Amino acid sequence: MFWTLDPAGPVARSERYTLIVDAIIMAVIVIPTIILTVIFLRRYRASNTKAGYAPTWSRSIALEIGMWGIPLIAVGVLGYFVYTGTQAADPYHPGAIEDQAGASSQPALTIDVIALDWRWLFVYPKQHIATVHTLTLPVNRPVRFHLTSATVTNSFFIPRLAGQIYVMPGMHTQQLLQADKRGTYTGFSAAQSGAGFSWMRFKTHVVKPAAFQRWVARVQASPDHLTHARYEKLVQPTIDTQGKRLYFSSVAPGLFDYVTNEVRNGKVYPTHLFAGKKMK
Repeated sequence: MFWTLDPAGPVARSERYTLIVDAIIMAVIVIPTIILTVIFLRRYRASNTKAGYAPTWSRSIALEIGMWGIPLIAVGVLGYFVYTGTQAADPYHPGAIEDQAGASSQPALTIDVIALDWRWLFVYPKQHIATVHTLTLPVNRPVRFHLTSATVTNSFFIPRLAGQIYVMPGMHTQQLLQADKRGTYTGFSAAQSGAGFSWMRFKTHVVKPAAFQRWVARVQASPDHLTHARYEKLVQPTIDTQGKRLYFSSVAPGLFDYVTNEVRNGKVYPTHLFAGKKMK
């Protein structure tokens, strides 16, 4: 909750704005309702003999206008801000990035995200590298994530950069975001996905473009390669790896589509029945 109130990018900032506006609009209805309820309960209690008594009272135009007019106006205003907020934070085409002043002219960096049991695999297709449990992004550049899962449904969430989005087996989803502040931000799975979902936490490092290029060069020098055989070992359900980071200097071509097709063809990676006890 507190992370979402301290955004570090335009998408998260638009979500915070929508959250605050919605809370204010609802408070305009809820708070007076609570206050009036207390006032009426006190004023018209049975022991209050000074309260007016009108047994023939049937209607009040002013009261009807207030009871129906205020909620209708509130719903209309709320609907407007919900619509504009949804457009601003649309994970496929967020207006918060596309419409911002001084929008970046750089093409979006593409990253394939594959949810495993229970860790995150990040593949940088154009850079031909991959990482596990760590994500590095250049500041002030749009980043487009393509997401899928090799096992069960997860939820990809970096609160200070964008809202959560589901990552589903055999399906593709997308998330476009941008970080306009350098720093290290926490990402995690926001959906219960098995015994080890709480281990699915990772650090997102936002750095200068030059530092990003140096980081890519270091990863490209890693001796480890993400072949299909190496992936089949990596995808097996694992115990808590304490956030151990892995770096791969090359990636099997089309790995993202390979993972999706394997799931669609019925490929499963079973977890032991007593995994919850064995993995403590």
